[in-house]
Amino acid sequence: MEINKILLIGNPNVGKSAIFSRLTGAKVVISNYPGTTVEFMQGYIKINDTRPAIIDIPGTYTLDPTSKAEEVAVRMLKDGDLAINIIDATNLERNLYLTLELLEKDIPVIVVLNMWDETKHKGIEIDAGKLEKALGVPVIPTCGLTGEGIKDLVKHLPKAKAKKIKCLTDEERWRHIGRIIEDVQKLHHRHHTFLERLEDISIKPATGIPFAVAVIFCAFWVIRFVAENLITYVAEPFFEKLWTPIAMKASALLGSGGFLHDVIIGKLVDGKIDYTQSFGVFTTGLFVPFAMVLPYIISFYLVLGILEDFGYLPRFAVLADNFMHRLGLHGYAIIPMILGLGCNVPGALAMRLLEGRREKFIAATLMAVAVPCIAQIAMIVGLVGQRGGGYVALVFSTLGIVLIVKGVILNKVLKGKSPEILMEIPPYRIPQLQGVIKKLWMRISSFLKEAVPYVLLGILFVNILYALNVIDFFSKIFSPILRNVWGLPEGAIAALIIGFLRKDVAIGMLGPLNMTTKQLVIGSTVLAIYFPCIATFAVLVRELGIKDMLKSAAIMLSVAIIVGGLLNLILRF
Repeated sequence: MEINKILLIGNPNVGKSAIFSRLTGAKVVISNYPGTTVEFMQGYIKINDTRPAIIDIPGTYTLDPTSKAEEVAVRMLKDGDLAINIIDATNLERNLYLTLELLEKDIPVIVVLNMWDETKHKGIEIDAGKLEKALGVPVIPTCGLTGEGIKDLVKHLPKAKAKKIKCLTDEERWRHIGRIIEDVQKLHHRHHTFLERLEDISIKPATGIPFAVAVIFCAFWVIRFVAENLITYVAEPFFEKLWTPIAMKASALLGSGGFLHDVIIGKLVDGKIDYTQSFGVFTTGLFVPFAMVLPYIISFYLVLGILEDFGYLPRFAVLADNFMHRLGLHGYAIIPMILGLGCNVPGALAMRLLEGRREKFIAATLMAVAVPCIAQIAMIVGLVGQRGGGYVALVFSTLGIVLIVKGVILNKVLKGKSPEILMEIPPYRIPQLQGVIKKLWMRISSFLKEAVPYVLLGILFVNILYALNVIDFFSKIFSPILRNVWGLPEGAIAALIIGFLRKDVAIGMLGPLNMTTKQLVIGSTVLAIYFPCIATFAVLVRELGIKDMLKSAAIMLSVAIIVGGLLNLILRF
């Protein structure tokens, strides 16, 4: 049989991405919560003299799709030459439903019993040979994280053949699964482990809510501790001792002034470079992403990766379900929101796993308005925090109130009801250091590739607009809103313009404007609310469609005007 396209298919959270990475060597994100693979990923594997494509398609529980991601999985199945069905060996009964559906199709199937190492820890004994006979297709035990069984899997790929079974009704499938489980699986008595006790504590509301509060508090304490130490002991010394002398020499060569100097180095403050005020491409343009934002990116994604691989996020989603229903969503929508704290782009991508158009619209609008990415958070903490921690709390409290009020209103105004949460809850697992570090590196690399060019281009763009007096022109047009509604200086218009490219840079631009504390709080809040960055905007257009995105954008701008005006009135007192 000629194999050109191999599909990895299975339930969410069975380790498909780990197997994909082992087979192809591709750099992928591996997470311990449903929905890691939002878009399909493709790599290649060498089999004898051929190099067939391997495609990791979105996780699905059934071939009767209930979401967009499952629709993608079913559609892609028609184009495959071979399906590798990844099964969580610790949850055999639930996973075999999809396996039987696959066997009803006219496509070769190989079954992979992943997480094989955990069956021993859980007292589960599976006879892989008997299971192979019962299904009539190869069954290979594997461990994606360690690579166990991968060589055996590759060896079986050329031998795969289709074994089409008769189509069964839903009831017949479950009866057939019951007979298979009775024949191939044995459970041994054992005492609950510490992690299993922790699972029970963290899912029950009475103990789970205090547990969630403790997790969130500890997570953000670690994020701040790691980030501030990276800034103090690594980032700032690098710029002060190594980069500043180079930049000052470049400044002297450019004549210490003039258009070209102001674009590249920026304006000197008392004859020196001030990284928060000079605003040159190679001064502030490099300092903002590397010294002010990157440390928070590193610490946030380190903590997020540990929570993902530990398996806590699905439990947090279940706990948040009642609250999220009041906003027109179910608990799973909290996961795109959490991803949005790192970067709104993956948060927007993850929203395609929500069931309906209504839920996606609400989730996208709420995230874009009230969930600042870690880069924005870092800039708000850095700038507003200088005026006092209470003002930082005021900014984020305002965003929280906006999220709740706006969600409640959208839930009442938009027709329809939010669906119930349907989510597989994985067991707690000790995160593997290799997986956490690999994921961290991938996310940092993505930030450096996507964010830094926008920062540099944004600063260059604004400097040119200043030189051509375009900023002054826009300042006069929008001064009624800036001054009369929000109480901001005309110079803030530059930040609003650049905010469409990078919000973190836009907030940084408020620093040199010598704003009052009230103005800084209002400016930071408005910039967080008024519009998503261009990368998030592009993703949301693709997910929502241009019509719904324009509606969402109109809501964002209206909310920004109202909230900024209310803050201006309230903070006068």
